[in-house]
Amino acid sequence: MTQAALSGAWLPVYSQMPLVAVSGQGSWIVDEDGHRWLDAYGGHAVASTGHCHPHVVKAIQEQAGKLIFYSTAVPNRLREEFAERIAERCPGDLGKVFFCNSGAEANENALGLARKVTGRQRIVSVEGGWHGRTVACLAVTDGAKYEAGANRAGMPLSTKVPFNDVAAMERAVDRTVAAVIVEPVQGMSGARDCSLEFLRAARTACDRAGALLIFDEIQCGAGRAGAFTAAEVYGVTPDLLSLAKGLASGVPIGAIVATSAVTSDIKVGDLGSTFGGGPLACAAGLATLEVFDRENVFANVRQASGAVRGWAAGRLPVQGLGLLLGLRMPPPRPAAEVQRALFTHQMLTGTASDTAILRLLPPLTFSPDEVNVLLARLEDVLA
Repeated sequence: MTQAALSGAWLPVYSQMPLVAVSGQGSWIVDEDGHRWLDAYGGHAVASTGHCHPHVVKAIQEQAGKLIFYSTAVPNRLREEFAERIAERCPGDLGKVFFCNSGAEANENALGLARKVTGRQRIVSVEGGWHGRTVACLAVTDGAKYEAGANRAGMPLSTKVPFNDVAAMERAVDRTVAAVIVEPVQGMSGARDCSLEFLRAARTACDRAGALLIFDEIQCGAGRAGAFTAAEVYGVTPDLLSLAKGLASGVPIGAIVATSAVTSDIKVGDLGSTFGGGPLACAAGLATLEVFDRENVFANVRQASGAVRGWAAGRLPVQGLGLLLGLRMPPPRPAAEVQRALFTHQMLTGTASDTAILRLLPPLTFSPDEVNVLLARLEDVLA
């Protein structure tokens, strides 16, 4: 097994999986020794259409030969078209799109927009939530080290309500609150899916108090829930929705999608991002949406998710939605031990802040045969 060597120039701030990746195709990664690894981690939920999908690669190559980048100071038809294609896939009146570079930047702008629109400062978030490493995002992310970062920067911390506690959500949202931010499925906490009642309570509480509801769909959106947005799956529409990760099959881009009521007073200069909505990223994003449609990807997500859940029934508790799933390992075995055992079978999976949860975030194109390989290898290491 290849062990990645750390460069002396590169800061060692990430735990490393035991391979050096040199190429990928579909759900498979090839290391520098020529070994093929089944990727049930998806580059942290980014490889939505699999690695190097031919349609996405072709779109990137063609656009790179025309215009790699120009800022939003110059209009671009690809940017306009990509925004339209996203808006038409979002529920309700979510029809105004702002592009940026990443999930954290999308959440940062969503929080800032909520404060601007309401004239309020206080944010309500959910215990176990993880929203990014920028300052406003740290203030709404759960965990002492993240809150310490926000404190050092002078950013007021959010009011955090217990996960799925309807009564606590109703109590926390009053007329001092600018917004509630919630992941419909909490990624870093182990693919914990919110109850419908909890999300409905957040929607009702925001309406009552004149606050805005933000869905952070950085990890669970862009098809991973089995529809383009988790909001559609739940039937609860937020005022702002953030997207990133798999939105452009690995080319960095983030987006916030907002209602016309939220954006009605937005003026030139109120939001900005140098690289947001660049031509190359938008070309990759449009190609990604085309793959979603042409290959019936959302139905595949639901089928693959159902197969994993069917296998786990009677074996392991499962949480999550679509292809953002958390398998609770039997005690006393921690998920990290199971992950390491799967490495020996050349399979990549994820862990979570909950040490018992093995997290699955494969490409949305994960085939039935690949699901069977995943389940067979799980059986091998859990035997």
